[in-house]
Amino acid sequence: MYIFSFLLVLVCLQVCIPFVFGAPTQCPSQCHCHGDLQHVICDNVGLKKIPHISEATLLLNLQRNNLGNLPTGSFSEMKGLISLHLQHCQIREISSKAFKGLKKLIYLYLSNNEITNIKPGAFDDLTELTYLYLDGNQITSLPKGIFSPMINLFILQLDNNKLRELQPGTFTGASDLRWLYMSGNELSSIQPGSFDEVENLAILTLDCNKLSTYPLLAMSKLRVVEELNLSKNPLRLMPDHAFRSFGRYMEKLHLNDMSLEKFSGAAFEGVTALKSLHLENNKLKSLPSSLEFSTLQNVTLFNNPWSCTCQLANLRKWMDTSRHHPDAVCASPGIQKGKQIRNSTAFSRCTAKTKRARKGGRL
Repeated sequence: MYIFSFLLVLVCLQVCIPFVFGAPTQCPSQCHCHGDLQHVICDNVGLKKIPHISEATLLLNLQRNNLGNLPTGSFSEMKGLISLHLQHCQIREISSKAFKGLKKLIYLYLSNNEITNIKPGAFDDLTELTYLYLDGNQITSLPKGIFSPMINLFILQLDNNKLRELQPGTFTGASDLRWLYMSGNELSSIQPGSFDEVENLAILTLDCNKLSTYPLLAMSKLRVVEELNLSKNPLRLMPDHAFRSFGRYMEKLHLNDMSLEKFSGAAFEGVTALKSLHLENNKLKSLPSSLEFSTLQNVTLFNNPWSCTCQLANLRKWMDTSRHHPDAVCASPGIQKGKQIRNSTAFSRCTAKTKRARKGGRL
């Protein structure tokens, strides 16, 4: 009798303990699992709530389900998760502490949902998160400090939302952020101080927004931008010193399709490493003397009303020595109209200007 009772207790412990402590040992129905529950795949299986998952699970794929909202503690029993996939789940809101307990999470995919609201504290505990994808949602604003737990964040995707403005404090705490994508929003204002906490950005995309003036004060805090995309914004003037704070690092610059009319004379001051420059589909007639051509490898210039005068002599000199032959047609003066700049005779008596370093200045 005692032996039978003892065996019964053992069986009960084996069966009941995992459920008492919230650590399922079986693959959830409707899902398929690999590697002793380390990978749990529940892609497009009609789920309406988060299933119970083993603490041993490292990757959880819940794509293409109908989850609606993410309440507080939605994943609290999944403490071992490293990668969480929640794309196309019709998520509308992320509650405070929705990811509580996920202190090992590195990858979080929330792309292509219907998120309009991210509650303050939603990302608490995500101290190891390195890659965050929020693109393809309906986000109009970001609470100050929303990314503050993410001290290891490297890539942040915010493309194709409805963001209208960036304010100081938005990126507080995310000082390791290097790649920031904000294409396809409705940004009309980037306030001074917005980038103070992320001065080490290397890639910044702001194309397809509504910026009518260049956010010089905000941008001047950036130090090591290598690629900047501002294309398809209604910017008409690029001011002096636009890129100076990061000019010795910037290699790629996209300023195409902007109705851009003019660069101020010192717009490119401090830009010494530029390799790729995109200026097509604008209203440019000339280029500033501050633009250094010696490092350029790829330039796109087509569909601009170029004025073939000595102001473009440096461009023509670069074309004469470069293997790259961009399409650029003279719109004026009348005698040169329709001619390729590289074939125009308008520059035969021009002297290309060279930049001189100011005494005591940096080269």
